[in-house]
Parts: sequence; C-alpha cells; structure tokens
Amino acid sequence: MNSINSIAQFHRLLSLDAPHHPLVSVINLAESVFLEDEIWKGFINRFYCVALKRDAKGKIKYGQQHYDYDKGVLSFTAPNQVQQLDLQNMECGSGYLLIFHPDFLLQHSLATSIHQYGFFDYAVNEALHLSAEEEDDLITILHKIDRECRHIDKHTQEIMLTHIESLLKYSNRFYERQFFTRKNNNSALLTRFEQLIDDYFKTDIQSLLTVQYMAAQMNLSPNYLSDLLRVHTGQNTQQHIHEKLIEKAKEKLTTTSLSVSEIAYGLGFEHAQSFSTLFKKKTNLSPLEFRQAFN
Repeated sequence: MNSINSIAQFHRLLSLDAPHHPLVSVINLAESVFLEDEIWKGFINRFYCVALKRDAKGKIKYGQQHYDYDKGVLSFTAPNQVQQLDLQNMECGSGYLLIFHPDFLLQHSLATSIHQYGFFDYAVNEALHLSAEEEDDLITILHKIDRECRHIDKHTQEIMLTHIESLLKYSNRFYERQFFTRKNNNSALLTRFEQLIDDYFKTDIQSLLTVQYMAAQMNLSPNYLSDLLRVHTGQNTQQHIHEKLIEKAKEKLTTTSLSVSEIAYGLGFEHAQSFSTLFKKKTNLSPLEFRQAFN
C-alpha cells in the first residue's frame, strides 16, 4: 500500500509549492491540481485532514465507504486510513484542506483529547453540512492557521494548536446542531435502532450484542451512531445495549427458574462472571440478590 508520509509529499501530489510549515498546512483547493499518479488508486495518509469543500465533484473511498461530493461539506479523516480517489471524474471545486501531522500535537493536551472527537472515525458519507454562517466561522479559523504557518517563531505551535482545537470544538457544536435539525430522519433512525435491539433478543442469541453489529445493521459508523444517540437520548450505543441486557436479565430472573449461568449464556455472554459483574454494576445487586428480592 502506498503511503503519503509528509505534508511536503502531499503538496507535490497536488502540484503545490513546498509548505511553509513542515507539519501543518492549509491548502486552497482552487489552487490544487492532482497529479496523475498511481498512488491515488490506494494510499494511506499519515496525517489528520479536515476538508471543507464546495462544488466539488468526484468519488472518494475512505475505509469501506464511498461518497460522491456534490455540495459543500466538512469531512474529517484520521491518520493511517486507506483511501482511494477516482481522478478521472474528479473536480476539486473550491474550499480548503487543513492537514496536520500527529507529531505536531506531541507534548500538547490535544494529542490526547483529539481522540474524543469521534467524527474523525465517521464514514465519509456522514460528513457535516454547514450553514453559511458556520462555514464563515471555520474559514476565519483556517485563515488564522494559514497566517501562522507563514510566520514561524516560538509562539507558532501553541497558537496554531489553539486554533485547531477551536475548529474541532466548533465542528462538535455544528454536528450536534445537524443531529437536531435532521430530526425527522433521525427519529426514524432511533425507531429502527430500538426495533433492531428488540429483534436481536427475539432470536436464538449466539453472541453478545455489540456496537459494531448495531452500526453495521444501520449502515452507520459506530462513532456516528453513538454520537447521534447521545445527543438525542443522553446515552451512547453501548449504554443502550447494556440497558436492554439488564432489562432482559431482570425479566428472566423474575419469571423463570433458569440459573444465572443459563441466563448469562442465553444473553450472549461467554462467561457468567462477566454478566454478574455488569448486572451488579448497573443495579447494585448481584443477579441472585435481585432474584431473592422478588421471592
């Protein structure tokens, strides 16, 4: 697999001059021309990328998802993800790419906190659609980062990291707004989510219900599903699954004579102890104590 290891290499592949800063760059898409290169057929970026695109046309594959760009969107990609570009049908349109290497974050709190921004692991088709005002807010920040790239001194890194963190925080806010403004669509998703959980527990369960399974059934990335649920219900996907597991366990403990081990295995747990630990964590009672309270 081909690898784009540096900001400078990425600049060359977009027919751009060398970057002003070795670890951070703000690229104007209108000035970019993708070189005809085999690398685009399958490559791994070694840096973070935030893409604000308008009127871009083309097809990108990020992980296992395809996305046709045909309107202004903000998307995020993390380092070390496999990507493909179809240059034959690519028009850059206008907009900006913010790219920064993980090494730029070292010894800064953002090196750890960036993993809290789940949208870096969203599928590309879960991109953020911005209002004109939101777009202006982010472009203002991008321009500030670009200016800092051209004026490097002892303050540069701290100032740029502050701007990058601000951009990510704004993006978090805008995603939450999008979750709410797409209320009708999301309401259908939430209904489907609940139905899928109910259906799962009506089958002959062979394994423990997972976040990955639920996301795959809904054609969403695990992080996007969890963030969507958290905004609308206050609980992420794992918490919903645990809630349903405990509900089913209580039902079996109070209406059947099945042993704790039988109940655990029937819910998909490999080990009864794991079930008992989760049950006590959620109810402050062991399964047997809960059963005895109803006898």
